[in-house]
Amino acid sequence: MTTVPNEPPVASPGGDQENTLTSIRRSIPRDWDEQVDLFAIVKLDGGGFVRGWNLGAERIKGYSEDEIVGSHFSRFYREEDRRRGKPDQLLAAAQRDGHVEDTGWRVRNDGTEFWARVTISAIRSDQGQVLGFVKIVRDLTTEKRDADEQSALQRTFAHDLLSPVTALRGYLDLIGEELPPDHRLLRLAGEASDHIVAMAQALMVDVDASRERGRRRASLDLIARGAVALVLPGDPPGRVVFGQMDAVPVWGDVLGLRRAIANVLENAAKYSDDLIEIDAFETDEGAAVRVRDRGRGIHPDDLASITREGNRGRLADTGDGGRGIGLASVQQVVSEHGGTLRITSTLGQGTTVTLTIPRADDEVGPSPLV
Repeated sequence: MTTVPNEPPVASPGGDQENTLTSIRRSIPRDWDEQVDLFAIVKLDGGGFVRGWNLGAERIKGYSEDEIVGSHFSRFYREEDRRRGKPDQLLAAAQRDGHVEDTGWRVRNDGTEFWARVTISAIRSDQGQVLGFVKIVRDLTTEKRDADEQSALQRTFAHDLLSPVTALRGYLDLIGEELPPDHRLLRLAGEASDHIVAMAQALMVDVDASRERGRRRASLDLIARGAVALVLPGDPPGRVVFGQMDAVPVWGDVLGLRRAIANVLENAAKYSDDLIEIDAFETDEGAAVRVRDRGRGIHPDDLASITREGNRGRLADTGDGGRGIGLASVQQVVSEHGGTLRITSTLGQGTTVTLTIPRADDEVGPSPLV
C-alpha cells in the first residue's frame, strides 16, 4: 500500500469541521473591524442609532467614535434625503429582506459630500428578532469622478456628431426634391446618415444606462424648444407651431429627454409636409410633451408594436430611410424616467405622440431608492 508522506489528515464530516471553524473564529481578534480602514463599518441599534465605529468610518466620514456614537445614522444623509425619509426606508428594507444596498451621495462631518456604496445588513437573534444593523460603506468618489468625466466626453462626442448629421439629412431632403424619389445614390446617402445617427444614439444610450447619471432639474418647455432647434434649425418659419408651452419642472436626463423629443419631431418632419404642432403642459400624470403632425399616419395594426426596435410600420417605404430605432429609443428614455408614451394616429390625417414623465416636486428632484 502506497502512502503519501506528510499529508495532513482529511477532516471527517461533523465534529472535526465544526472544531476547525471554531478554532478559526477564536484566532480572529475581537477588534478585527476596528483595524479595517478601507471600509467604514458602522454598527447601529434597532432604531438606527450608532453604537459602533471603526477606523475606516472615522477616515471616510470624518467623525471620531466619541463624536458620533449615540447619533442617528440619518446624520450622514443629505437634507433632502432626510426629508423624504430615505434612511428609515433603507432600514425597513434591510429588516424586511435581510440586507439592502444603496449608492448615492453622503455627507461628511465637515459638510462635504462623497459618493458611497452602502450595504446595510440586519442582525437577528436566534428567534429572528432584529437586534440591530451593520452598515458597510465604501467611498467611491474618485471612481465616480473618473466615470463622470468619461461619460461627459462620450456624451459630448455623440451630441456633437448628431448635429451635423441632422443638418446633412435636411440637405438630402432638399436634394430629394430635385431628384426622383428612388434615386440610388440619394437612397444610399440617406441610409448612411441614418446609420451614423443610430451609432450616435446607441452611444448616448450606453452613456445614460444608469437612471441617475447626468440628471438635473430643468423646465420641460425649454427641453422641447431645444429639441426643435436641434432637428429643424433650417425649416421654413411657421413649420413648427408652438402651442401651450408651460414651464413644468422635471428632474431627469436633459440630453436624453431632448433626444427623445427630437426623435419624435424627426418622424413628424419625415412623414408629413404640413405644420408640426408641439405643446408642453402639466397633467394629472405629470409633465407632458405632445407632438402632432398631419402626415400619412400609422396603420392601426402597427400602433401596438411601433415602438419595438426595428419595426418601421407597414406604411413605411424604402425612400423614407430609417431603421426603426427612433421610437424604440423614445420608449426607452421615457421608461427610464418612469413615464408613459402614447401614440394615436388616423390614416391620412396625422399622428399625435405624447411623452409624459413625473413632474419634479417643488424643492428637489426625486431620488429613487436603489
